Amino acid sequence: MKRLLLDTCVIYPTVMREMLLGVAQTGAFQPIWSTRILEEWARAARKIGPTGEAQARGEIALVRATWPNAEVTWKPSLEDRLYLPDPADVHVLAAAIASSADAIVTVNAKDFPRGLLAEEGLERIDPDTLLRGIWDISPVAVEQVAEKVRAEADRLSGETWDMRKLLKKARLPRLAKALG
Repeated sequence: MKRLLLDTCVIYPTVMREMLLGVAQTGAFQPIWSTRILEEWARAARKIGPTGEAQARGEIALVRATWPNAEVTWKPSLEDRLYLPDPADVHVLAAAIASSADAIVTVNAKDFPRGLLAEEGLERIDPDTLLRGIWDISPVAVEQVAEKVRAEADRLSGETWDMRKLLKKARLPRLAKALG
C-alpha cells in the first residue's frame, strides 16, 4: 500500500479532505501527516469564523483516532539538510522522508519541485490526479465515498449539491468529470 504524505493545502478544504480520507479508508493508500501539518490546518480554519479552529481541532482528534499511526515525527537535524523554494515547506518534506512516504499529495507544485523530491525518492501528486487514478482502479469505491461526501455537503448546506459542481468547486475537476 502506498504511503502518501498529505500537505495542509489538501487537508484543510473540507470536501477535498473528506474525499482523500474517505478513499484512504477503502485501503487505497495510507495517509501520513505531522503534528505541524495538523496544526496548520487548525490555524487555517480560523478564516471561517470564530468557531473554525475549535471545529478543526475536533476533526483533527477524529482523524488522529481513525489513523493512530499516520502522524510522523523526526529529528530536527533532518530539516537542516533539506532545501525547498519556500523554507516554510521544508517540514513537509522532512515528514515525507521520515515516514518513508512514496509521495507528497499537494496542490502546491511550485514549492515542491519534482527534481528535488526525486533526490529523496519521493514523487509529487495533486489530489485530483490521485483520486482520478484510484477511480480508474476502483470506481465503485470512489463513487461510494463521493456520494457520502455529497450527502454530507447537502446536510451541512441545506441545499442539494450536484456531484460534478461540488467536486469542481473542491478543485477536483477530473474526478468530477469521471463521476459525471
